[in-house]
Order: sequence, then structure tokens, then C-alpha cells
Amino acid sequence: MKPSNHDNVKKGIGTLQPATDTVEPNRSITTTMLEHLGSIAGSCGATAVFVYVDELNGNPLPVAAPSEPTLYFVTKSSDEDKIPEDCGARFLRIPDVPLTRLGQVKIALFLAFSKGLVKRGDKIVFLCGVEESGNLDTIIVTEVGREYEIFATAENEAVNGNGSRIPPEVVDRVIEIASELGSEGREGKPVGALFVVGDTAKVLPLTRQLILNPFRGYPEDKRNLLDSSLEETIKELSAIDGAFIIRADGVIESCGTYLKTASQEEFELPQGLGARHHAAAGITSVTNSIAVTVSESTGTVTIFRKGAIVTEIEKPRSIGRQAKSISQRRSKSRRRSKSHPPQAED
Repeated sequence: MKPSNHDNVKKGIGTLQPATDTVEPNRSITTTMLEHLGSIAGSCGATAVFVYVDELNGNPLPVAAPSEPTLYFVTKSSDEDKIPEDCGARFLRIPDVPLTRLGQVKIALFLAFSKGLVKRGDKIVFLCGVEESGNLDTIIVTEVGREYEIFATAENEAVNGNGSRIPPEVVDRVIEIASELGSEGREGKPVGALFVVGDTAKVLPLTRQLILNPFRGYPEDKRNLLDSSLEETIKELSAIDGAFIIRADGVIESCGTYLKTASQEEFELPQGLGARHHAAAGITSVTNSIAVTVSESTGTVTIFRKGAIVTEIEKPRSIGRQAKSISQRRSKSRRRSKSHPPQAED
């Protein structure tokens, strides 16, 4: 059996070091990029370095010294749980869907900001590559911009007194479900969706039901999107017109919900975006919520806050066998979880 990338990664632990002048024949692109990563991070004064470890392809896992920028390993796998904590690793999990290089950077940076791992003004170095290529061939240096300031820290909440911060795990889950819908669609067909998260006290008075609410009457613990057993229900109901209204703690209040917000002329959004995106901009402009849309035509996931686009995560134009393999892997995982239900802890 061919060892996985994570198995190969754990065989050797390296460090972020300045590049050497010696050029070895037949050396991989990834090896060269890893050797230059430390010097680039130091030269630009980076506060954090992100490495997409799923494509390390047997190269040593870089571990930064305490005096160096904080190093995060970006992965779609949960195999990092098997790596000992004393290796100094910090992992950031992103949705297991096909992503472009820029998509890897955008979603990792967004989730890192929502978790408080980075802040506005931080300089970030990101090493990534084409998925399933076995190479890390791109280094992106960026500075966290003011658009990410929409997610208040605990200190800002205390100042504002609103206590409306959306927990990172809820943000993660919404982005994951939206990304899977954008990548896979539903039963082979593309679907669009809209999720409005947080500040439901202000959101709900601005809505009305297009259909009978499928979630009405169910206990809160049975309609929390953090419960993995609810995932297929959410994806099935995404085919219904209207939005999902979700509390900050992850409890779904309704779906098939119409948003009664301002007209699209009041928002300066890129041309080509339809009613779903303008509804997302409208509801976030008058409430302290975030909205996540899935484009039915392109599969692009767009995140809104305060009436504006925070970030967009595009689906690769040609995903071919990559998307099929990911879908098959996810289906096998679900079958295993059904045949081997988790046992209660002592």
C-alpha cells in the first residue's frame, strides 16, 4: 500500500531555514520552495506562515523555532490528530472540496481570521500548489486587509456590548457545507443556496416563509448544524428557494425563507450577481449577521458582512477526476460511520 502524504510527512521533521547556494540535480520544486520559505518570511516581516501540507509529497514537515513566524499547517484531512502535540504543529482544517491555489489561500485566511489566529495588518506567507499534483509550487505574500475586520474579537464585543460573535466552529461548518454544495451540487445537479448566520433577533422580523418551515417544532439539539447527522438534510433542503436562517450557536431557525430587505440598486456589487447575492448584501447591511451564498451557475462561495463581499472562493474550472475522487472518499467515510457508530465514552 502506498503511504499517504501525512504518513510521509511524519517521517521527517525539518526547520524553516534560509536557502543555500548549492543546487542539487533533480531536486523537487517543493524542496526548493521549503528551503526559501524561511528567508522570504523573515525578509518581509511575516507574522505567520501557512503551508498546505496535503501536497508535501514526502518532504519533511517544516517546524518553525519559537523566534520565527508562527507556522500553521493547512489540511483537508483529520489525520493531524494522529501527530503528537510535542512536534509543535498547529493545524488549520479547510473543507474537503476541490480548490484553486488562490482558493486555498482565501479560505484558510478567512478561517484563520475568524478563529483569531491572525489580525488586520499581519503579513502572511502562504505556500500552496495544485491539488493532487504532489508539488508546492507557489508562494503568496499578503497582508490581512480591513475587509476581515468584520469578525469582532472578544475585546470588541465587550466594547460594543453586543455579544453577537459567531463561534468559529459555526463559521467553519457553514463554509464547509456551502463549499461542498458549490463543488458537488445535489444529485449531480448544480444548486444555489443562501445561509444567514447570527443576530436572528433582528433577522427574523425581516423575513417571511415561502413554505412551511421544515425545522419548526423540532428540539434545538436536533436542528443544530454542528450535528453531522443533519448535513444531508440541509443539502436536500438547499434545493428549496429561500434562505437558511441560523442562530450564532448553530441552531437552524428556518429554511425556505424570504428576506425582506432593500432593493439591489442600493448595493455596489459586481455585475452578474443575482437576487440571492443582493439579498445577502441587504440583510447583512441592516443586521449584525453574516451571509454565505452558493452560486448555482458557477459554484462560487461568497461571504458577506455589513452589505459587502468579504471574500469569494471559486470552484476550479476543470476538476475532473479530482472532484470524483473526493466525492467517492466522502461517501466511503459516511458509509463507514454508519456501519460503525461511535461508542459512548466512559
